[in-house]
Amino acid sequence: MILVTGGAGFIGSNLVAALEARGQGDIVVCDIFGDGDKWRNLAKRELAGIISPEGLFPFLDANAGKIDAVFHMGAISATTERDVDLVVASNFTLSQRLWDWCTAHQARLIYASSAATYGDGSAGFDDDNAPVALAKLRPLNAYGWSKHMFDRRVARLAASNAPRPKQWAGLKFFNVYGPNEYHKGAMKSVVAHIFPRALAGEAARLFKSHNPAYPDGGQKRDFVYVDDCVAMMLWLYDHPGVNGIFNSGSGKARSFADLAAAVFRALGKEPKIEFVDTPAEIRDKYQYFTEAKMARLRAAGYGRPSTELEAGVKHYVQTYLTGPDPYR
Repeated sequence: MILVTGGAGFIGSNLVAALEARGQGDIVVCDIFGDGDKWRNLAKRELAGIISPEGLFPFLDANAGKIDAVFHMGAISATTERDVDLVVASNFTLSQRLWDWCTAHQARLIYASSAATYGDGSAGFDDDNAPVALAKLRPLNAYGWSKHMFDRRVARLAASNAPRPKQWAGLKFFNVYGPNEYHKGAMKSVVAHIFPRALAGEAARLFKSHNPAYPDGGQKRDFVYVDDCVAMMLWLYDHPGVNGIFNSGSGKARSFADLAAAVFRALGKEPKIEFVDTPAEIRDKYQYFTEAKMARLRAAGYGRPSTELEAGVKHYVQTYLTGPDPYR
């Protein structure tokens, strides 16, 4: 049995689809659905169960002998969330409890970290697991801080040879885009925000640069297709001897202008872009460059090539966003 927390969310539901496609056996999802369309992310899946966060640990205890692995994708992922107590409880304390449970029952734990742990990037984007290296990172928001706290705790336990799960691995997801992100509202990828404007023949809106080192639209991110993130998680699952905290990105920074152009061209249109001021409230915390260093995961044996930006955007736009069914 495999448990996926946050299994109805963006990355989680894509993972559930891939696990089902592999005939992985019983898959159980822990998530909150609310009154929106988030349920559609799982509408095609055959599941062994769906549990609420309140029922998570009773379920784990009742099935301790059956659970092989926990994929912990659940989190409060909004970088704008102001309730820090809620963020800490959801992203740090709950993750610690899952670590302890998997350790006690020798289950495997593969969890979602975030590139937000790198802060403004001034300390680089090297997924060095050493506690001294992690201590140099300065996240810019409560979400990034909560993820960073758990990474630091995990790294410390591993470095001190403390008891730990049968397998443990964290993935620092960079700027992920792809199907099943529609419920995320303002937190959707830039691809999903640009698409309806491009389809309607309107110009994409990108932030102006307020940094002389970057032209308007020249701000760069490591955009990674969700299929690549899922492939990394499945590879880790298939290699139970691999432990550590790894970057999950493409390894190649691309500009927002490149991304916008890819959306238009996937629709057979010439790019149209207009620039707007970066909101003053986020201007001093705005990242102008992110790029995942992928050497550690590659050195561990992961060999699948990253999806090129244009290919990933084209697949997303033509298969899902303009297809008869946008859901995976």
